[in-house]
Amino acid sequence: MVFCMQCAPQDSSSKDAWDLFVSIGLSESKARETLRNEALSTLLREAIIQTQRILGSTVDKTIGTLLYNVASRLKDPKHLGFLVGHVAAKKIVTDLQLSAALEYIKSHPVEPIDAADFAKECGIGVVVTPEQIEEAVEAAISKHRAQLLSERYRFNMGVLMGEVRSKLKWADGKIIKNEVDLQVLHLLGPKTEADLEKKLKGPKSRAAEPDKKGKSVVVENGENYKTEGYVVTPNTMNLLKQHVEITGGQVRTRFPPEPNGILHIGHAKAINFNFGFAKANGGVCFLRYDDTNPEKEEEKYFTAIRDMVEWLGYTPYAVTHASDYFGQLYTWAVDLIRRGHAYVCHQKVEEIKGHNPPPSPWRDRPVEESLDMRKGKFEEGEATLRMKLVMEDGKMDPVAYRIKYTPHHRTGDQWCIYPTYDYTHCLCDSIENITHSLCTKEFQARRSSYFWLCNALDIYCPVQWEYGRLNLLYTVVSKRKIIRLVEAGAVRDWDDPRLFTLTALRRRGFPPEAIQQLLCQVSQWSSKGNFFSFCLWVGVTVAQSTIEPHLLEACVREVLNEQAPRAMAVLEPLRVTITNFPTPHKVMEVLVPNFPADETKGFHKVPFQPTVYIEQSDFREVPDKGYKRLAPGQPVGLRHTGYVITVQNIIKDARGHVQELEVTCTKSEAAEKPRAFIHWVSDPLVCEVRQYERLFLHKNPEDPTEVPGGFLSDVNPDSLCVIEEALVDRSVCGAKLFAKFQFERLGYFSVDPDSTEAKLVFNRTVTLKEDPGKV
Repeated sequence: MVFCMQCAPQDSSSKDAWDLFVSIGLSESKARETLRNEALSTLLREAIIQTQRILGSTVDKTIGTLLYNVASRLKDPKHLGFLVGHVAAKKIVTDLQLSAALEYIKSHPVEPIDAADFAKECGIGVVVTPEQIEEAVEAAISKHRAQLLSERYRFNMGVLMGEVRSKLKWADGKIIKNEVDLQVLHLLGPKTEADLEKKLKGPKSRAAEPDKKGKSVVVENGENYKTEGYVVTPNTMNLLKQHVEITGGQVRTRFPPEPNGILHIGHAKAINFNFGFAKANGGVCFLRYDDTNPEKEEEKYFTAIRDMVEWLGYTPYAVTHASDYFGQLYTWAVDLIRRGHAYVCHQKVEEIKGHNPPPSPWRDRPVEESLDMRKGKFEEGEATLRMKLVMEDGKMDPVAYRIKYTPHHRTGDQWCIYPTYDYTHCLCDSIENITHSLCTKEFQARRSSYFWLCNALDIYCPVQWEYGRLNLLYTVVSKRKIIRLVEAGAVRDWDDPRLFTLTALRRRGFPPEAIQQLLCQVSQWSSKGNFFSFCLWVGVTVAQSTIEPHLLEACVREVLNEQAPRAMAVLEPLRVTITNFPTPHKVMEVLVPNFPADETKGFHKVPFQPTVYIEQSDFREVPDKGYKRLAPGQPVGLRHTGYVITVQNIIKDARGHVQELEVTCTKSEAAEKPRAFIHWVSDPLVCEVRQYERLFLHKNPEDPTEVPGGFLSDVNPDSLCVIEEALVDRSVCGAKLFAKFQFERLGYFSVDPDSTEAKLVFNRTVTLKEDPGKV
């Protein structure tokens, strides 16, 4: 190779690195670009040197490409040697394996790494023979033979690639493509002139665009069939045409929660994505309860779910239930059996769990034997109905129905068999003519069963899109674990303000706009922009977001600063008597702006009398250096009054504790400007105030490496502080449930449902500023 002085590094250390990078197959431009990134350059150089030591020779281009990907994608350099060792030993030989290895290390950051588990998750040692690839490609082509012959080279060859990949996860993608190309060529022969003619391109299609009347219409007959992995059948276009005739081309989404618990902040993302995507496209969104497990469903969950959807600002187009379609689902199950795509199996649950379970000995039983399941001849757990397919994650023959002799809250004891998610979800989407089934990334492994089942029954098939879920540190959101917290007395119930369920966030005083703003910021989207455009843009990304609670709290502060009127409250009161009060026999009234930054939003009146109360922390008998608040010889201003007070006498109890201050007051303009202004109350209301800190002490309370004793052992004993006799000014009288206020200098507070006519209860939503110790 000719060394080019124009693009080569000039100093000797850079030249050495340049030589290394070029030697592993990087182009000159790529080597130059790499050298500009000091961190990447250092990591790649170390990776190459380590590999050379292991091999005792230079690094070829294949290994070099993997090393470059390691260096550019590895987040924690401490794992570099581990990965380099596997690449050098040719245990990791494909980018697919490397991606799995990087994901494994990301989710298992603590050393040492379990070598056996790592090898299993990364396909190390798995050998896919050319014969296996050949057979898998042959099967895929046989399945789509009629369509291939009809469409020839316009057929989406990615469908064939996807089906082979689903069967042979660790097969080399290039070898699969070569085999597909070879067998397609053998079937169709060389491309003809007709094959080489380009299709006439029409206007660029989007998921939806407005017509002249402003309605949203899906272009042509819908574009589901263009989605990656979507399986096209000979009847697909007819079914799509019928679907568009029914919907008028309208975009339809659905939010399908299980009514067996309270929604949490991760569901807020799902709600926003489903309702937001529909709204962005002029479409509609269904709220559909996935009520297929009668043992765990309760009416309070149905009510709470709808309340939270509406709290976030959305109105469902229709509220439906999976149980609405039990009759149709059962009819289709019978049809599936008769088509030879499903069978009744007697393997135990534990026998069919996990990946690659043993094949069922009942897989090929006679159809008639499988049609007796609903007649009540089996006990619970004795039999299931299973579908004949292999999913992306290797799971074989997922369960479609199971036996449960439990009455259903809507259908009573009409049924003794109930469908599973894998069976129900796509079929309900088809019934409701959903266009986009949006779901979190963990459901990606269900995509194959979603498409397969609709096609196996020859019914309209919506498209499934996955997006990354939202995770939060310092909390748990698992329904099972929240129940354990309640049972252990660590929290009061699902809506305890220390939790991150949506009912808990509402009770604590979090405004729904702050949750939406958080989702915008997590996805690096302008919070000032159109949120629904954000949903449209980010809806198909699969990046998982893990955030700190203080990011949500910052959004809350920003929203409440505009929404919460000001009031004054004293949590730890100290009595102050003004001995020279200007009008000793008459109560003065002080005008306080509801929003000091915008006085056009009005004022409220606060009584000002000779006796006021201030915070104990706002007075020190012997002040420290730099202390600016009230002390002997150090006056302060009383906010909004126009008066400055000066200590004249300190009254103490028998134990020497300060009980009361006697002060004099002076008009502000007549006094020297004080170093500080403090809040106060006079003739106040007695209220209860609840202050909250994080429920857990560690970021990941469910991680046994971080919390060996389990999440219950990590509960913060100081997560709740109740002040039963706090004093609040009378501007809060008559405040309604969930009304929000900024208590000056203290934080944002919200009226709790425990409030009565006799006594208001306030939850502290967030402090005015972030505690640096939390970040």
